[in-house]
Amino acid sequence: MKSQIFFCALLTTFSFSATSLLQAREDSAERLVVYTVNYPLKYFAERIAGERAEVVFPAPADGDPAFWMPAPETITAYQRADLILLNGAGYAKWVDKVSLPRLRLVDTSAAFKDQYINVTDAVTHSHGPGGDHAHAGTAFTTWLDFTQAAQQAKVVMAALSRKRPQSAAEFERNYAALEKDLLRLDRDIQQLAAKAPGRPLVASHPVYQYLARRYGLNLKSVMWEPDVVPSEAQWQELSYGLKAHAAKWMIWEGEPNPASVERLESLGVGSLVFDPCGNTPEKGDFILVMQQNLRNLSAAFE
Repeated sequence: MKSQIFFCALLTTFSFSATSLLQAREDSAERLVVYTVNYPLKYFAERIAGERAEVVFPAPADGDPAFWMPAPETITAYQRADLILLNGAGYAKWVDKVSLPRLRLVDTSAAFKDQYINVTDAVTHSHGPGGDHAHAGTAFTTWLDFTQAAQQAKVVMAALSRKRPQSAAEFERNYAALEKDLLRLDRDIQQLAAKAPGRPLVASHPVYQYLARRYGLNLKSVMWEPDVVPSEAQWQELSYGLKAHAAKWMIWEGEPNPASVERLESLGVGSLVFDPCGNTPEKGDFILVMQQNLRNLSAAFE
């Protein structure tokens, strides 16, 4: 009798272990592979999917993903993904030059396509290894309007839910937490900008169009790079522009060259960094970078 009880217990334990192992294998097999064209979408997908997906953003850290052209083997990896998250608004122009599976493409900004900002006065230039390019056409840093970022994240949630309907409730909960963080940023920057409505600002690069529109920033842009000291002609152009647009602060995408900072100070213009975070940050994540951006920007409104 005792041997029968022992045998049954052993069989039950074995069955339970086998079932657990099989379930673990099934969970692993069901893990989605998601490729994105920029870091914000990677962050959104990771927040929403959690362990249900492997989210890949393969662009190199030393360039602008908007103008990056992936290698053939990287394009093949995109083609094999379960989902390909696009930013839309003309971002990642390489997408139009290659063949990608249409049923797996997700344009996260298509819902507010009628609100895109058209750029007409662009100048061709280069920065990083991406070669010469211009910011003409459509402004593409859509996520810097945090209400638009929340809409893009919601599209990511819906796409994940279509692929894994059994996890839809989990995705919705995770999205709700992300949306709360994004709308808190939206509220905080609105309150900050309201302290000095219309205060003139100048940006080192024309990538803040949606930020300026949403939060009412009186912002003019030049075409400077943080790590390059501007030419004498560029300094003269800025000095002339400041006569009509008396900005006391310049917003940079990244840490500016100290020589540029010093000369700006001689013109009565301070420097602050507002990182658009299109690429993977060296430390922290999307929300932490935006919170730091907000603290940096507060100097211009105090």
